[in-house]
Parts: sequence; structure tokens; C-alpha cells
Amino acid sequence: MMALPELTQLLQEGKDLSEEACMAAATALTVPDRDPVEKKAFLGALHEKGETVEEVTAFAKVFRELASDPQLGDLAGDAIDVVGTGGTGSQGFNISSTAAFILAAGGVRVLKHGNRAVTSRSGSADFLSCIGIRMDTDPALLRAACEQLDFCFFFAPAFHPAFKEIIPVRKEMAAEGKRSVFNILGPLINPARPARQLLGVFQPGWVKPLADALDRLGLERGLAVCSQLPHGGHMDEITTAGPNRMAGFGEMRGIDKVFDGAEEGFSPTTPAELAGGDPEENAALLRATMRGEGRDGLTDTLLLNAGTGFLISRKVASIRDGAELAREILLGGALEKWLQRAEEFYRETEG
Repeated sequence: MMALPELTQLLQEGKDLSEEACMAAATALTVPDRDPVEKKAFLGALHEKGETVEEVTAFAKVFRELASDPQLGDLAGDAIDVVGTGGTGSQGFNISSTAAFILAAGGVRVLKHGNRAVTSRSGSADFLSCIGIRMDTDPALLRAACEQLDFCFFFAPAFHPAFKEIIPVRKEMAAEGKRSVFNILGPLINPARPARQLLGVFQPGWVKPLADALDRLGLERGLAVCSQLPHGGHMDEITTAGPNRMAGFGEMRGIDKVFDGAEEGFSPTTPAELAGGDPEENAALLRATMRGEGRDGLTDTLLLNAGTGFLISRKVASIRDGAELAREILLGGALEKWLQRAEEFYRETEG
């Protein structure tokens, strides 16, 4: 088995790594006494060469195996994750998390994986904590949340202990403005392994590769998406602010297109309509939206994302039908009731 410096040399020569080599490298990166300079050199060389679908898939396989098991495998077959890579710098509202709430309130089982803010003011874990959803790790509590709420959350650092050996290197690279494969691995390594996924991607060029990676990982069905904003920049969501690059995997792998919200009858919006704040501000904006007092562009974007989740989850036959179902849930009181039940559940199970 080749050592990390030898693999780094191959990358610097522009050579792609085999699945076996990637798995060896991923394992080496988690070793506590491995020289961090070697780790940084490898990750930098991999990024400079450009990660292939095969390499990303191999890394994901290793970290899926190394993750702590939440023991929900029997519930994963009809469950979905709604998650984004982050990294767009758009400072948007917690769209994926809210879409996940709407899906759960509509009877779709959601097994959500996420973290605290890295590139935004409010990461999914920050937002959920503000809403009253705890970062539980006890399998019994997670199962109870699934059974009573159709929702549970996996706080990434708690379920991926192997990542702690890479955090210092990642922070150093981030301070230098450098990306690594770990910036895109998070959405691919949900420890509960739900069979379905709506994946938001930070750049259009990564939509098809990450859809292909999820396909190779064996997910049943889903979509990878990225929105192009009017004056440059992107969002790792489907939005009504611009065209959306979309690619499918599993049973939906035939989908490979640009999608516009106008196709479903939604009016164009501006990125400002989709902006978010800190977790408390976003929670207040969610409450206003449920009362029908939110921004129209944000409401429409939430409906599109939840509607797409309903399509992936086989609840509807089209995004348009899914968006209408999402509208009933978001504005008709069902989501508000679900959030109240969630708050009660976590309060009653505290301690």
C-alpha cells in the first residue's frame, strides 16, 4: 500500500487515483500521529489536480464506514435528506432545513445531516437548535424522533469522530482560501444512509459529478441542484432567482437539465429576497412566513425545494404538485403545528 507522500506525488503528476489508493489515503488522513504537513500536501494536490467522481466516491465510502451508526437502517429505505454543500457565500436563509420541516410535516421521513455555520451566519445545526431541536446521539431518542416527528438530525461532528484528525488541516487550508475534498464530502456521508436525497451544490460544474457520486453510492433516487444568481454567484438550493442546474441519480438519473421556476408558475425574485441572518433572525423570519407575512421570493423558493422533495419521495407526480402540497403545509397551519410538536417532544425527552 502506497504511503501518503507517494500518492501526493502521483497527484502532482496529474494522475487520477484508483479506488484502492483513495481508500488508503482517506484512512491515512484519519491517523492521529500522521504528519499534518503530509495531510495538507495531499489534500492540496488532490484539489489542484481536480477530484474525479471515482475519487470523491471512494472517499465517501470510507467515511460512511467510519461514521457512528445511529441504528436506523430499517427506516432509511423511504427516508430523504435535504442538504447542501455550503460554500457559496450567499448568506441565504436556512432553505434546506425549512424544506425538510415541510416534508416532515407532510408525512415524509427526513433523516437530516448537518453542521454548524462555516460559510454562512446560520448553519443547519444553529438554526435547528434555535427552533428547539436537540443534537441527540442516543439511538433510542433518534428513533423516537423519527417515529413521532418523521424527523431526526445528525450533528456531523458527533457522528464522524474520524474528522477530528483532519480539522486542524482543514482550518489552515480555509484560512489560506483553499478548498479540499472535505468541502463536498459532508452531504455524501449521512450516517443513517437515507435512500433519497435533495442535494444543493455550490457550483453548477459540480452538480453532475456529485449526482454521479451519489448514484455510485447506491442511493435509490434524488436530485443534485445549483442555482445561478442574476449577477454572478450561486446558491446550493433550487431558487426562483435564476436558472437551476439539475441532475438526477438512482431512478432519476435520466434528469440532466436547467430548470426555471417560471416553468412552475413562479415569478422571478432577487437574491436579497432569499437572504438570511443569524439563527434567531431566521427563526423569526420563518414564523413570519408561516403567517403569510414573509418575502414572496423566499416563500416561493421554499415551496420549490419542498415540492421537489415531495417528488423525490414519491408523494406527488410533479414539482408543481409538490409545491402546491408544500404551500398548504407552510401557510395552512400544518407546519406550525409540527414545529410545536417538535418543541414539545424535545422538551419532554430532555435529560
